[in-house]
Amino acid sequence: MIKAIISGTGLYTPPAIISNDELVATFNQYVDLHNAEHADAIARGEQTALEHSSSAFIEKASGIKRRHVIDKEGILDPKRMKPNIPDRANDQPSVQCDMAVAACREALQQAGKTADDVDAVIVACSNLQRAYPAVSIEVQNALGVQGFAYDMNVACSSATFGLQAAVNSVENGTARAVLVVSPEICSGHLNFGDRNSHFIFGDACTAILVEREDAVAPAAGFEILGTNLKTLYSNAIRNNFGFLNRADDSGIGQLDKLFVQQGRKVFKEVSPLVADTIQNHLQSLGLTPGQLRRMWLHQANLSMNHLIARRVLGRDATEDEAPVILDEYANTSSAGSIIAFHLNKDDLVPGDVGVICSFGAGYSIGSVVVRRR
Repeated sequence: MIKAIISGTGLYTPPAIISNDELVATFNQYVDLHNAEHADAIARGEQTALEHSSSAFIEKASGIKRRHVIDKEGILDPKRMKPNIPDRANDQPSVQCDMAVAACREALQQAGKTADDVDAVIVACSNLQRAYPAVSIEVQNALGVQGFAYDMNVACSSATFGLQAAVNSVENGTARAVLVVSPEICSGHLNFGDRNSHFIFGDACTAILVEREDAVAPAAGFEILGTNLKTLYSNAIRNNFGFLNRADDSGIGQLDKLFVQQGRKVFKEVSPLVADTIQNHLQSLGLTPGQLRRMWLHQANLSMNHLIARRVLGRDATEDEAPVILDEYANTSSAGSIIAFHLNKDDLVPGDVGVICSFGAGYSIGSVVVRRR
């Protein structure tokens, strides 16, 4: 039987950084402008005055301290509060393609491979900047990969679902090697005027190279012991932006064309579901939570990750056991757990077992158990 190995990972980090203090200063200016503009309606009780935010509130609510973004100036303009990312001509590489190529090249370099060794590219992310042609095919072309490519979207679980698709292609002989790449421009779908969510997201791109075992040097990379996917329909996290929006003239529900969520509901419903999924996955592989050396969890909320790790291990996890990149990157959707893996995998020794786990809108959960070779 052909076994699948993660032989390399890559990460593209946008250079622009926004601290909580900077974000809060802009948000509070926006609040003051809004409340002044609608003062009469607020006085009559027809509208509710918006409240200021604070860095202390953000860090307590999420664990986030800063985030990397494609564009900083547009977000920090209180009269704009969205990134400024101009359209490119059709004969130019797209923004997501540029991000993806940078991350893929690092993954290939880490694995000691070239585009000639790769047969497939899967672009798996929450938000694609166009419907077609597939961004993955554009990335495939930019890298010079022969074979096939396709896009997929399972929100924050896109990367782990993409990993299973890559494993399937490698194990059934369809491809020698597959690049799974997640170019997440989450700042583009965030409502920076919403106090409860304006701080959540950042931008980044990850890449993972999955190869057949006989193409990877002995004792290199991570053996994929198993993948497990789960979905359960929920409206608690939603984004209604799509091509049919232009066909609606009612003007109703404009804000739900951006990211919206019921945060407390998500916390209560998803946390136990994720912990149970990980435990059941380990059991199906003949493993126990005590054998886990590391958990690379989706980076959405620090308290959520603490609760999930505690339910899986039966105790509080150390930061070494469940590393955090949320403070530096914020929530980067499907890229989050892969960033944690990319930055916190090299110290593991042969035989160490870990789990890459993502979870998010859908609800969707992806669990990938790996072992250091």
